[in-house]
Formats: sequence, C-alpha cells, structure tokens
Amino acid sequence: MKITYHPYLKEKARELRNNSTPGEILLWKKLKGKQCYGFDFHRQKPILEYIVDFYCYKLKLIIEIDGYSHNFKAVEDERRDKELQKLGFTVLRFSEAEVRNNLEQVLNSLSVFIENTLEQHTPQSPLDRGEEEQA
Repeated sequence: MKITYHPYLKEKARELRNNSTPGEILLWKKLKGKQCYGFDFHRQKPILEYIVDFYCYKLKLIIEIDGYSHNFKAVEDERRDKELQKLGFTVLRFSEAEVRNNLEQVLNSLSVFIENTLEQHTPQSPLDRGEEEQA
C-alpha cells in the first residue's frame, strides 16, 4: 500500500524531528535501529494530512505521544484516529508524562500489541492444526 501525504508536510516533519519532545526522544531511543522485535520504525512520518509521531509499516502501527496540547484536541484526535484506522492502521496513544515517567510500561504495552499481532498473522504448522505427522 502506498501511503499518500501532502508534500508541504515533508518540511514540517523534518522540523518536528529536530525539535522532539523529551518523551519522543526517550521512546525513539528504544525503537530506532530495529531494536523493537526487529521492526523498522520511522518518526514524524507524514500520512494523509497528518504527521504521526512513530510509524511501523509492517505492523501498520502508529504511535502517538500526546503532550499537554492534546488535552484540548480530543475531538480532533478522535477524527484523525478514525481516518487512519480506515486505512488499516492501529493507533496507540500514550501521554508525554506516561512515556517520561513510566517508559517500561509503555514498552510493555507495545510488546503486548506486537506479540498479539504476530500471533494473529503467524500461520499454524500442520501439527498445531491437529494434522498428523507424515512418515
């Protein structure tokens, strides 16, 4: 699936990467370089008319770190999430405080999501399906 975005967002995404919040920096240190189950994550990725904080193509996963300003954007965030979900993405949201103060719990939540996703998409072997082994 080709992901479309508005070209003007490319420069804005670059600015956001250069001005990351402390929570984004902490989480990025754990996601970059395929450190998370070997999956490739990107940060500040333009998708549609949005820029998402973290994105993994293979998992169809978007991770958002919500700072203080999101306290006033609940309706906008919900609309955005629904549009992204229509494209097949899962959106996980964590607060900036949550990432900064309890990074291990955030990583645990991410691990649970990834393990569930892998479990759903891993074909069973014939033995797991109850078929007898061929001699």
